[in-house]
Amino acid sequence: MKIERHHFLIVTAVLILSGAAWLGLADRRARASQPTDSSVQPVAVILAERKPLASSVTLSGEFRPFQEVDVHAKVVGYIRKIYVDVGDRVKTGQTLAILEVPELNAQLQGADAAVRRARDAIRRAKGDMDRGESLHAATHLDYNRLKQASEARPGLIAEQELDDAQAKDKEGEAQIASDEAALSEAQNQLDISLAEQKQLSAMSDYTRITAPFAGIVTRRYVDTGALVQAGTNSNTQALPVVSVAETDLFRLTLPVPESAVPLIRLGSTVTVRVSALDRNFEGKVSRFADAVNQETRTMHTEVDVPNQDGSIVEGMYADVNLTLTPRPIRLCTRLMEYRPSAHRSANADGRSELACASRTRDTV
Repeated sequence: MKIERHHFLIVTAVLILSGAAWLGLADRRARASQPTDSSVQPVAVILAERKPLASSVTLSGEFRPFQEVDVHAKVVGYIRKIYVDVGDRVKTGQTLAILEVPELNAQLQGADAAVRRARDAIRRAKGDMDRGESLHAATHLDYNRLKQASEARPGLIAEQELDDAQAKDKEGEAQIASDEAALSEAQNQLDISLAEQKQLSAMSDYTRITAPFAGIVTRRYVDTGALVQAGTNSNTQALPVVSVAETDLFRLTLPVPESAVPLIRLGSTVTVRVSALDRNFEGKVSRFADAVNQETRTMHTEVDVPNQDGSIVEGMYADVNLTLTPRPIRLCTRLMEYRPSAHRSANADGRSELACASRTRDTV
């Protein structure tokens, strides 16, 4: 009984294996009977068309005032009065501080006295010249009379008397020439005195320190009574009085990479994003170095950003999105034709074909 059951299991296993082998062979024959093309591969396709493609670069920069200067004293002196402090807004020509320079005041008084003395010398020289001309006119007239009388009646006038009259006439001419030279010297001395007076007066005006332009005081270095050195002396470490910056307009300096340098255009409008203020500002590309830095391979570029409301502060960082100027390029792509009946890609003549389409890339 056990033997018959064993034979039955063996026969059943053989039948199952035979059926599986037959089904596999039939499936392979069915697949072999279908047409295939091993060269067909799925690809992604897109319709080529002409349209602007935005291309931009985002750069970070730091805000700097449009103008910033350390205001120095022109002359050495003590601070008599300082009128401004950090954060004060000033106008062009506004007085920032007054210096006390006692020796300069004394020099200016001496220059005024020298001018008065030179003018007195001119008046004296003119008086001497007028007197000399009068004396010469009288002596010349006497000489002419004696000479005419001597010619009319020879021997009437002694030769000695005639020679004395002629000598006095020439002496008068010489005195007039001397008086003219003295007057010219007095006039020259007046010019020198006036020049010295003008110079000292100008130096005296420098005791009043004024703002060179409208802006805001960013630093104050001295207080009342402090001694300040002249900023023109390179041998001393002259301390400035204050620092003034123009903050109504800021410069945003950007390092433009070498690849984008040919695409920068003056006057281009850009969007400036200040993360610290969570605001966007409008700026304009105003200037660039037109040279690439040999170390960083970037070009120094400046964007002017108005700051009428005073929200931007010196030293803030901002991001600028520079949109590049459109420049056409050529793009080639392979056009594929799909035939459901053949299940392969080909042209009408059965060969592949290349077609070129145009696109643009945005540049600044």
